[in-house]
Amino acid sequence: MDIRTKIIDGAGELFTRYGVRSVSMDDIARQLSISKKTIYQYFKDKDEIVTKAVRARIEFEKEEYDEIFDSSHDAVEELAKVSKCMRKDFHEMNPSLLFDLQKYHPKAWAVWLDFKNKHMRDSIVTNLKRGIAEGYFREEIDPEFMAILRVEQVQLVFDNQIFPSDQFNLKETQMKLLDHYVHGIVTEKGRKLYMEYLEKEKTLNQTSNN
Repeated sequence: MDIRTKIIDGAGELFTRYGVRSVSMDDIARQLSISKKTIYQYFKDKDEIVTKAVRARIEFEKEEYDEIFDSSHDAVEELAKVSKCMRKDFHEMNPSLLFDLQKYHPKAWAVWLDFKNKHMRDSIVTNLKRGIAEGYFREEIDPEFMAILRVEQVQLVFDNQIFPSDQFNLKETQMKLLDHYVHGIVTEKGRKLYMEYLEKEKTLNQTSNN
């Protein structure tokens, strides 16, 4: 791994865990055991690192979720795998992350919005249309409308005025909203299959932990 990538990845981990505003250039240097001078040889300022780190994270998530859609046997399995991914992704994510980007790093925020409003939304529309065709999702659903609703749900949880971090756990709240979304779109056939996938995943986790 070259030093530039190392800085982006190391900074990204810190931003995810502690939020962006609370992480200084000194923190990044300390985390990577390098000098600030070395960091400034590759990046002009923290804002550039934040933007690069967000872009790298998004590219990783695109690959992760695209693999889910390519490997799933049906639309319900896609949802079950997305649920597993979300539990992992939100496990140590700081609730202030998106707020920090929006307020202090407009370039990085624009990268996130582009990802949310294009890739995320398009992926959800594709999943919904597939599920309707397979008979697992309700046929009266408007895929475009539901896709917008879903991506806004994901972002909404990061709003500290609506979901104060001292009252709501980020991962738990995201999973509750996903569960609400899923049960609002599935047919009875889809609901049974979704629960089967979740039970299978639960069994696998218990086996691996023993």
